Amino acid sequence: MSRALLMILLFAGLLVAGPASARVAGPPQVAGTGNKDRDLAQIRASRELRVLVNQSRNSSGEVKGQPYGIEYYRLRAFEHYLNARARDGQEIRLKLIPKAKEQLVPALQRGEGDLVAPGELLDPVSTRGVSASDPVLAQVPLVLVGRRGERGYSRIEQLSGHTLALPAGSAAGDTLHEINQRLALRKHAPTRIEWVDPSLATEDVLEMVQGGILPLTVVEQPIAERWRKVMPKLQINSRISLAAPESTHWFMRREAVMLHASVDRFLQDYRAPADQDVNFERIYRRLYKVHYPLAKANRQRLDKLRPVLQKHAEAQNLDWLNLAAVAFKESSLNPGARGAGGAHGLMQITPSAAQRVGVSDISSVEGNVQASARYMSLIRRKFFSSNQLNERERMAFVLAAYNLGPERVQAMRAEARRRGLNQNQWFFQVERVALEQVGMGPVSYVNSVNKYFLAFDREREALESSRNDKVKGRK
Repeated sequence: MSRALLMILLFAGLLVAGPASARVAGPPQVAGTGNKDRDLAQIRASRELRVLVNQSRNSSGEVKGQPYGIEYYRLRAFEHYLNARARDGQEIRLKLIPKAKEQLVPALQRGEGDLVAPGELLDPVSTRGVSASDPVLAQVPLVLVGRRGERGYSRIEQLSGHTLALPAGSAAGDTLHEINQRLALRKHAPTRIEWVDPSLATEDVLEMVQGGILPLTVVEQPIAERWRKVMPKLQINSRISLAAPESTHWFMRREAVMLHASVDRFLQDYRAPADQDVNFERIYRRLYKVHYPLAKANRQRLDKLRPVLQKHAEAQNLDWLNLAAVAFKESSLNPGARGAGGAHGLMQITPSAAQRVGVSDISSVEGNVQASARYMSLIRRKFFSSNQLNERERMAFVLAAYNLGPERVQAMRAEARRRGLNQNQWFFQVERVALEQVGMGPVSYVNSVNKYFLAFDREREALESSRNDKVKGRK
């Protein structure tokens, strides 16, 4: 083949290349790293069952040794079931591999795990090519969830023109598209689907709905009812029928026939323990309580503080809305707030942290914001400057270090890497280590600030133009 012809073919290949895919939360996809031929015999020989779990906190995990995920209890029971039937006395242990929901089945097909336990409904199209177990939960309806005290819904037509927020990989996406087709036939405006940031899981969306940040969402009814125990301001609109109920399943490769048979035998007799939500409610009862940061009074405070937040954010190459989110979490935008350990002011920074970045007076708003911005910039520059971090994850690590100390967060990243987790992803990955080692406090802190940032970011244009509009009005 001539050099000229080769160049023409290469150029043509570039022209027909498909569009770049959107970034998905979770560890990067790695081709060809697993064993696709593993069935139960090979699993027993390796003494390890690799389970791909949805990285939602609803699904699986531990907080300081206390289990809390629905699938976690079921998977541990399956582990005991398999070990009770081991002929050689060698026990299998579970290896949980958290991934973004839409990555679960592709990772199974690549051989990165033996079993998928999503704990939620999966899009049927995404499960083609793999085997589904008998139902884990049968006939699970999708329900509309809003905020208590607001409008209730009983008919599809009432959704016309409303926005519904969905987490990445939600099975409700196809349902809402079908609803929009029905609305169009009746000459009604469609619903608007807002796919939220991939740092948010189903429970995060529910919390933002409870806080008034997001309007409505659609989730599986058992998940909505479980989280309503710790988010009492949620309103489940069970009178409106969105779609026919479907069943949740576990999934295996088609070749894993013995594993499939064992899973089905186990599910046939499994009964969830009556007290499985005790730890869940105790852990989360006081933590999922974000407030609406854009209420009238909060917006007015933020408008007054914006110049100083923008000034010091720009000086340190930070997004001013990140500083605003920290300020709302730390002090509810109150410059006179007092905290523990000497922390005070808008950003609740301590004198020692301020002195570390050359600021001696943090009693004024100016000094308080300057010290906080400099300290965050120092953490970012010294510990989290790698180009392998995207900006949302980088800020999450900065916030975790702001709360825990950077050295401790770096140690957690090292532990995450040792376990096969993604050390460059805080949400659902390194945070699992934090949950086990120090509990929900730092994880809740990062999650709350992240949600406040996303709430502000949704209104960025209005927030950044409000003062300009006032100036124009005076002229």
